[in-house]
Amino acid sequence: TRQRFLFVCGKNRWRSPTAEHIFSGRKDVDVLSAGIASEADTPLDDELVCWADRIFVMEQRHRTAVRRQFRSSLGSTPIVCLGIPDSYRYMDPHLIDLLERKMTRFIG
Repeated sequence: TRQRFLFVCGKNRWRSPTAEHIFSGRKDVDVLSAGIASEADTPLDDELVCWADRIFVMEQRHRTAVRRQFRSSLGSTPIVCLGIPDSYRYMDPHLIDLLERKMTRFIG
């Protein structure tokens, strides 16, 4: 069965959409992305949190926000902090490299 991975950053404009884009073609996982900010392109909501088998956040503050805002729908879903700062644009080659390296232990 395919794992469902949700990538979360602030405004869902650069980091999490890049992650969604580069991992979306895989046969072993389903991926979506969202942002914690109210003005995010795709704002994180309870439905997305419930959908995910595992949530990947870019920064520690995103994990804190997800836990605080979605406590009831989170359940035991693990949240993994990738530790990727907000200093990359969409599809930045360095960002892609970072994401691929940090995700190797979760995606074969």
